[in-house]
Amino acid sequence: MLELLHLKKVGPPPEMKMELAPRLNLITGDNGLGKSFLLDVAWWALTRTWARNVVIPDDPPAKPIIEYSYTKTTSGSYSDTSNFDRATARWSVKKSRPAIPGLVLYAQVDGGFSVWDPARNYGSADTPERPSAYLFTPQEVWDGNAYCEGLIRDWASWQRESGDSFAILNHVLEVLSPSPDERLVAGELRKLTVDDPKRYPTLRMPYGDDVAVIHASAGMRRIIALTYLLVWTWQEHLAATKLRGEPAAREIIFLIDEIEAHLHPQWQRRIVPAVLKVMDALTGKHGSRVQLVAATHSPLVLASAEPLFDPEQDAWFDLDLEAGNVVLRKRPFVRRGEVSNWLTSEAFDLKEPRSLEAETAIREALALARQESPSKRDIQRVDKLLRSSLGDVDRFWVRWTAFRKSHETPRKGATK
Repeated sequence: MLELLHLKKVGPPPEMKMELAPRLNLITGDNGLGKSFLLDVAWWALTRTWARNVVIPDDPPAKPIIEYSYTKTTSGSYSDTSNFDRATARWSVKKSRPAIPGLVLYAQVDGGFSVWDPARNYGSADTPERPSAYLFTPQEVWDGNAYCEGLIRDWASWQRESGDSFAILNHVLEVLSPSPDERLVAGELRKLTVDDPKRYPTLRMPYGDDVAVIHASAGMRRIIALTYLLVWTWQEHLAATKLRGEPAAREIIFLIDEIEAHLHPQWQRRIVPAVLKVMDALTGKHGSRVQLVAATHSPLVLASAEPLFDPEQDAWFDLDLEAGNVVLRKRPFVRRGEVSNWLTSEAFDLKEPRSLEAETAIREALALARQESPSKRDIQRVDKLLRSSLGDVDRFWVRWTAFRKSHETPRKGATK
């Protein structure tokens, strides 16, 4: 498991330090503050490869470092500090072979995937042709490359064989489904055009039709690709360890950027528990431990973690912009109940869980309520703002109505 990332003079802030938890790690923060950057560096620390472009520090006089540590297959932890060499534009690594961290997966938000498998990528002098990692563009996930057949062909082959791989695929689809009433179920293989010889996998929709996976919605395609990545990686890993006469990886680190990407809110509040459940189901009989590190913009994702969050196993990290500086903090995870309470938490920093217009109207209403003798004109003006922006059943109406009535001029002859 990844235990530590400590960065100096590299990334948005001058320094960032993460002491990660062994099971679930959630990262929040506004766009551009470094969530994806942290995942990229985490991947590099574990694999010594870059999933995308190499991270190059901006300031030449600075001496940037990446310090990291992780548990390894043998006892104890592996630690190292890497320095950036500007002449070669590379980060230093030890000349000796680094310790094996386990199986590492990285799902990028654009649909690309990266996999590092100690049974297949950990080459030697006898196997120099082995790739340093498996890197898939979004299109290669579906169409394949030199390392795999791709989702379309593999799924079709697994379905024709009707063996363990297809059974596992169906199980993962079921666990990752958006709800019990909308289960993801494999349909019949289907030919789509006269000129295309392929039979395409399909999903059986709740309304009964089988829809080709290439025509599925963005949310479904995200989950389908995630399902394929998990099944393909684990099945290929087991096959490789069997050939080598080695046990399966006892640790798996799964990095996911914007875990809620393209997903309906109903799906967003299921995805984190579902991914943890899927990983346990895939690896259970092998006794492998799973660490999930996920970046998110979704209050529903954070709310979904409330029933399972354990401070001994889980952590929440938050990136904030304070006085023009980016700051990374490990925050205490507090159950907030209603999802709207997460919107006004440190994770998202909204003043109100409402529209901008409603936030402005409420701010003016509260300022008016603090005045000793607000004018009738101001009360009418703010009342108009509230009526144009607040929902009919908004709970702020109770407070505002009481305030407005307390400042109404009694009708002539009426008793107080």
